[in-house]
Amino acid sequence: MALSFCGNDLNNSYSVEKGVLNNGCFVDALNLVPHVFLLFITFPILFIGWGSQSSKVQIHHNTWLHFPGHNLRWILTFTLLFVHVCEIAEGIVSNTWMQSNHLHLFLPAFMGFIAATTSVVYYHNIETANFPKLLLALFIYWVLAFITKIIKLWKFAEEGLGVEHLRFCITAVLVVLYGLLMAVEVNVIRVRKYVFFANPQRVKPPEDLQDLGVRFLQPFVNLLSKATYWWMNPLIIGAHKRPIELKKIGKLPIAMRALTNYLRLKDAYEEQRNTEDLDKAPSIWRSMYRAFGRPILLSSTFRYMADLLGFAGPLCISGIVEHMDNKTEVVTMNKTEDLPFGVYFMSSTQLLQNTYVLAVLLFLALILQRTFLQASYYVTIETGINLRGALLAMIYNKILRLSTSNMSMGEMTLGQINNLVAIETNQLMWFLFLCPNLWAMPVQIIMGVILLYYLLGFSALIGALVIVLLAPIQYLIATKLADTQKSSLDYSTDRLKKTTEILKGIKLLKLYAWENIFCDSVLETRSKELTCLRTFAFYTSMSIFMNAAIPIAAVLATFVTHAYISQSRLSPAEAFASLALFHILVTPLFLLSTVVRFAVKALISVQKLGEFLQSEEIGDDSWRNGDMPVSLESCKKHPGARNRKQPLRYQMDNYEQPLRRQLRPTETEDVAVKVNNGYFTWGSNLSTLSDINIRIPTGQLTMIVGQVGCGKSSLLLAMLGEMQTLSGKVYWSNKNRYSVAYAAQKSWLLNATVEDNITFGSPFSKQRYKAVIDACSLQPDIDLLPFGDQTEIGERGINLSGGQRQRICVARALYQNTNIVFLDDPFSALDIHLSDHLMQEGILKFLQDDKRTVVLVTHKLQYLIHADWIIAMKDGSVLREGTLKDIQTHDVELYEHWKTLMNRQDQELEKDTEIESQTTLERKTLRRAFYSREAKNQIDDEDEEEEEEEDEDDNMSTTTSRRSKIPWRVCWRYLSSGGFFLVFLLVTSKLAKHSVMVAIDYWLADWTSSASNDPISSFISDATATNDTTRAAQNAEDQSYLLVFIILCGAGIVLCLITSLTVEFLGLSAATNLHHNLLNKIIHAPLRFFDVTPLGQILNRFSADTNIIDQHIPPTLESLTRSTLLCLSAIGIIAFVTPVFLIALFPLAVAFYFIQKYFRVASKDLQDLDDSTQLPLLCHFSETAEGLTTIRAFRHEARFKQRMLELTDTNNTAYLFLSAANRWLEVRTDYLGAVIVLTAAVAAIWMPFSRLQSGLVGLGLTYALTVTNYLNWVVRNLADLEVQMAAVKKVNSFLSTESENYEGSIDVSQVPEDWPQHGEIKIQDLCVRYDPMLKPVLKHVNAFINPGQKVGICGRTGSGKSSLSLAFFNMVDVFEGKIIIDGIDICKLPLQTLRSRLSIILQDPVLFSGSIRFNLDPERTCTDDRLWEALEIAQLKNMVKALPGGLDAVITEGGENFSVGQRQLFCLARAFVRKSSILIMDEATASIDMATENILQKVVMTAFADRTVVTIAHLVASILEAEQVLVFSSGILVECDSAANLLAQEDSLFSILVRTHK
Repeated sequence: MALSFCGNDLNNSYSVEKGVLNNGCFVDALNLVPHVFLLFITFPILFIGWGSQSSKVQIHHNTWLHFPGHNLRWILTFTLLFVHVCEIAEGIVSNTWMQSNHLHLFLPAFMGFIAATTSVVYYHNIETANFPKLLLALFIYWVLAFITKIIKLWKFAEEGLGVEHLRFCITAVLVVLYGLLMAVEVNVIRVRKYVFFANPQRVKPPEDLQDLGVRFLQPFVNLLSKATYWWMNPLIIGAHKRPIELKKIGKLPIAMRALTNYLRLKDAYEEQRNTEDLDKAPSIWRSMYRAFGRPILLSSTFRYMADLLGFAGPLCISGIVEHMDNKTEVVTMNKTEDLPFGVYFMSSTQLLQNTYVLAVLLFLALILQRTFLQASYYVTIETGINLRGALLAMIYNKILRLSTSNMSMGEMTLGQINNLVAIETNQLMWFLFLCPNLWAMPVQIIMGVILLYYLLGFSALIGALVIVLLAPIQYLIATKLADTQKSSLDYSTDRLKKTTEILKGIKLLKLYAWENIFCDSVLETRSKELTCLRTFAFYTSMSIFMNAAIPIAAVLATFVTHAYISQSRLSPAEAFASLALFHILVTPLFLLSTVVRFAVKALISVQKLGEFLQSEEIGDDSWRNGDMPVSLESCKKHPGARNRKQPLRYQMDNYEQPLRRQLRPTETEDVAVKVNNGYFTWGSNLSTLSDINIRIPTGQLTMIVGQVGCGKSSLLLAMLGEMQTLSGKVYWSNKNRYSVAYAAQKSWLLNATVEDNITFGSPFSKQRYKAVIDACSLQPDIDLLPFGDQTEIGERGINLSGGQRQRICVARALYQNTNIVFLDDPFSALDIHLSDHLMQEGILKFLQDDKRTVVLVTHKLQYLIHADWIIAMKDGSVLREGTLKDIQTHDVELYEHWKTLMNRQDQELEKDTEIESQTTLERKTLRRAFYSREAKNQIDDEDEEEEEEEDEDDNMSTTTSRRSKIPWRVCWRYLSSGGFFLVFLLVTSKLAKHSVMVAIDYWLADWTSSASNDPISSFISDATATNDTTRAAQNAEDQSYLLVFIILCGAGIVLCLITSLTVEFLGLSAATNLHHNLLNKIIHAPLRFFDVTPLGQILNRFSADTNIIDQHIPPTLESLTRSTLLCLSAIGIIAFVTPVFLIALFPLAVAFYFIQKYFRVASKDLQDLDDSTQLPLLCHFSETAEGLTTIRAFRHEARFKQRMLELTDTNNTAYLFLSAANRWLEVRTDYLGAVIVLTAAVAAIWMPFSRLQSGLVGLGLTYALTVTNYLNWVVRNLADLEVQMAAVKKVNSFLSTESENYEGSIDVSQVPEDWPQHGEIKIQDLCVRYDPMLKPVLKHVNAFINPGQKVGICGRTGSGKSSLSLAFFNMVDVFEGKIIIDGIDICKLPLQTLRSRLSIILQDPVLFSGSIRFNLDPERTCTDDRLWEALEIAQLKNMVKALPGGLDAVITEGGENFSVGQRQLFCLARAFVRKSSILIMDEATASIDMATENILQKVVMTAFADRTVVTIAHLVASILEAEQVLVFSSGILVECDSAANLLAQEDSLFSILVRTHK
């Protein structure tokens, strides 16, 4: 058959006798003209213009601008492309009915397809370059195409063709489309006036795009890029070379920023307030709907379209399988003369009977369905994130206005606020994510059931019934799961508390050899937690089992019923279409339980939010007019990103520090604040402060004094407007009240550097900063910090002591440039030296020189002489007001009372100076904390070490390969810690299960095909005379098929149960073993390990990492293995049915490999960014709630709001990018899946029919359909597993730490029971170091201590005193020499024995939560009398007797309910309980007051008279009575003699130490 344009089977193909336009072929040729015209015009422009431009410079997105009708144009063009495809298909299929080839049937359509594609590429390039003049070419093209199609349609109508002919319909649709596109083009001319108008309109791109910081381009790119996330490519592929950082993801577009969305939600919320009665709380649901309803509706529309398109799959499969049988008949038309235009016109049903056409339709439906589904997901996620941002801003604004009484009276706790921020907002966000499912699922289910009924009749309803009946069970399991998770959380919190205590007191536990007792108590809690986890694992596996078993059960019920009810055998087409439908139906039913659960949670969250937003606010006083310097009005003018003329950066930026006036000294007003008849309350309507009449003189120092709890702090807060005013008024002179520098009694620090904490948002001035630091004596403390004043302090930073924190808060108040300074008891945590310095330098000099008004609350009466004005308080009212002189003359009694108090304070002062001040101690602890860490060199985590290794290889490729490798070794470690039997069971049961699943479907294919391919049966059914015997034979055959089918299904269900249980319990046993080994390793690690490893890092292993191993890895592992095996079995089946498919498989596999490789790396980075940006946000909320009074006094609300908006946006950006990356992956894997379906279908149709049973084709296609669902799960789970395996890796890295050598070379039986009976100590040539890598800390020490001797050890800081005490307990590395106690070398003893026979009192008193009895004697070996005796010696007996429960009285965590001195005495009692003949006191008197120290000394002299006592003293005064003194200097023993002899030598180091310290 020769090719010719008009075909050569007619003589008059090219004749134009009846008129040119009446020749059909010529009309088709005419249709070619516009297409050719467009290609000729646009190709040069595209190739020359854009070719050169893109090669030089990539057009930056700041020129992007959507022309009017942008989205409509893309949608119309896509529709046009689809119609062209139909036209091509129709032409080709019609051509097969002709005798010779008629190119004009499909060539114009093909050219039209190319032209349409070119038009959209051309348009996109013009748009990105913002050069609309070139659109003229497109306008001409649409007009020409419209005219030619109209002519064609008119000719068809003349010939009497109508709607029943497919080609007529296609042409009519094309006319409409070209007409619409022409209209779009006219509209662009109308709006932009780029041609035919004198002055074209200059339009700038949206403001977000001009800001190069905006990197999230989803709202701005064209429709195709939006649908496929093409704009993400550079980011995801670039992640491979270098990690994604915050800089790389930039800022959010304006419409998505928290501020924009907050205003939208707030307006919707406030609108309801105005209309209805004011008492009624506005509905949050309605506000959410008004603010975010539209995108949710859009998403639901996408969702409906996707769901409806989803049903195309099963229908196309049934069509293909059905028409496979008919594809042998190809009929050619013999008589062509009778046909209109001499060509064949087919009806639409005929086209749909062509299997190739069905295959292409299936492919397109899949692509569209997946695109719509991802679009729906994306829109809901974006809306959810916007909602969360808005809610966070709303909650934050409310926090800033919360009344103080609410916080202090416990109506709103910090915990509740943190829950609102961390939990409730996320619940609502998740609810929005899942919300379209609520109304999409019922529709999907109903449609599915209708289609099943149409395919299978009544038996389909039975299968559907099975699914529906089993759904509530799933809901039940889901609720049970949530409950179990809650209770296991309680246990894990408890376990963490115990672990933290152990780690904090690890030194003591090791010295007393108690680590095993405490370890057991953790393991006991852990076993309770594991019981919960076991239940959790059981329910999880049930849930997994239900998901896998429900479809099998449904299919079984359906086909068994069908076999019994129906007369006819199932055809393969029906069987496999219904199988595919069951697969579709299961998903919504499984998800429904989740969605319902989330809906219930969302209802509760909204209720909590509503209560919070309605809670009491602080009173609006007249001077609080500066409440929100940010004018919200300015934002209302241009909501969101609609009006892009005016830049709407953060409106918060226009806030500035209030301008301060420089004219301080000339102020004439003498009163800064005045209170008249004030009655104030904390909210209970009982006035806390009554009848207050005071004035605060300007520029002077006012002191407020009075007993504890008389209302001094409340008075300050009342003046600041924090209390509720019952009556009376507070007057501020108009100049003063803008902001008050306020230092609260409870110090409050930000999570920021020391410098940021002090400057607190004010401009930095070096001179002022230095002066403030000197005044507060902070320099020595700053010098100790690892990064000086750039060190992070606060919640997440370094722990400072109370005094250090308080001085930083005072420094903040001094540094601020405000007229008024309120200091609330700034001396409470300071020792006497610092208080004096602060008073002189800070308050009297720094503040008074500046003529600032200072109000000081204090207990230190000796400072009253400095006061210009004194307010004395008593029981909530003012006792006296005036100068010290006034009070001396008018109220002698009060003055005398003060004098006696002052004397007492002076005595304390003298005593205070004797002892080394508490500040030096604080500094010492700080120095120790860092000294031990310096060795570790600030490496925070093993991960960083790895990254450093990576950085050393500059070679990019190695880094890349390392980042994209899957940690198989760690996976194997994890599995093997679960036990080999379970791993074996898991592998075999998984493989068996999937083999059985394939077998079920294969059997179904065989069974149904046997009906249609059996010549006898088809002959029987055709013949009228049916023979009973053959009918019976067929029934018997059916019975056997049915029996095998039932057995296979039963086996499948059982195997599902086994696999789901195995994987969960494998995970559980791995978790059990890993935690057990980790705890043992860490508790038995040498002390050095705890010095160099930060506590937080160890705790992380027990909290976050253990949690991941307990709960998250097993389901991920299950899901990963399931989806991988499903994909593999599907590909196996397709390859088995049509081996040709394997050729196509290779390129697909390569594409898949690269997609998953790039995605995993990018996803991990984005996940990290999301996690790391979430923490600062939560911290900001909690620190704001804690420091409310300070923030409000300083008037820094706006700055904090600004910070909150920035933090929220940063976190939202990371989360948006993460979800966009997930969409990127899913779109790509879905398209790959669609290609697999297309190849499988084409291969099946194309293969010679003799080979294939139609049932097998159905089987292959049904499996190909499932691949699309599971491909992206494989990648997502791989990425998740990789992140989760990091936890296993971290735990494993700790499992390799060396343990202490607990064994020793002497057997316990060889050590006498009462050793050491005398307490004689010989030290021979002792050399000690902390680590083989470090220098020795003690060098060649020799000493001899007689039994019962009292020995003192002293030396300057770092001389090795404490190291010696550790050497007695073999806690450090003794690498030369030995210590012999009562004839036994202690290095040879088992550690447990050695440490349990000596006792020690440490410098820091350590108490554990539990009873007093437990703290004195955890081993439970002593009688009560012995314990009372010990308490009596430590002077604690009376105090303990007074406590409820006596010895069983509770000690809170860390012994917080006792003072430091009492804690130290408990430690003394603890040492006494252990009747050891050697006691070591390591600087034990450092943290106690004089009185307690005297008790200690007395006890040591009397109760320990017959024992050897070694005292390590940092105060030489405490060892002046010692019988022998050892003086150390940098690790060497320099002097050794009795104290008296050493003092007699003038130049001895000991006497120098004594002189300097006194």
